Amino acid sequence: MCRHANLVFFVRFIFSPALFDNFRNMIASTPTPPYYAVIFTSVRTEGDNGYEEMSERMVQLAQQQPGYLGHESARQDIGITVSYWESLDAIKKWKMNAEHLLAQKEGKKQWYARYKVRICFVERDYEFDNE
Repeated sequence: MCRHANLVFFVRFIFSPALFDNFRNMIASTPTPPYYAVIFTSVRTEGDNGYEEMSERMVQLAQQQPGYLGHESARQDIGITVSYWESLDAIKKWKMNAEHLLAQKEGKKQWYARYKVRICFVERDYEFDNE
């Protein structure tokens, strides 16, 4: 009985419309190109050490920056965050934001074993949506 109840909960949870909408929102809604993408690929160190709190703060802060268009992020063995920007100038201003500079310093000091940043020009995009 307990196994069945757990399975029913799991199926309802996985297939709930609200959860499906959350998954749909995991892909950033970007404007028609051209725009820029910053790809941040990282390998974390052990332990949280305030990382999650700072990560959430950086998302909030980035969303307030002029030229910010959206972001996508995933973490398994490596982390990949892609943020989208209107211009190279907007990216430069984000990189030089005082609070972001502090997070970068802490990242090198305690949160990342390794990372790489790539800045790309998006000239074309397309999508598939089963809905």
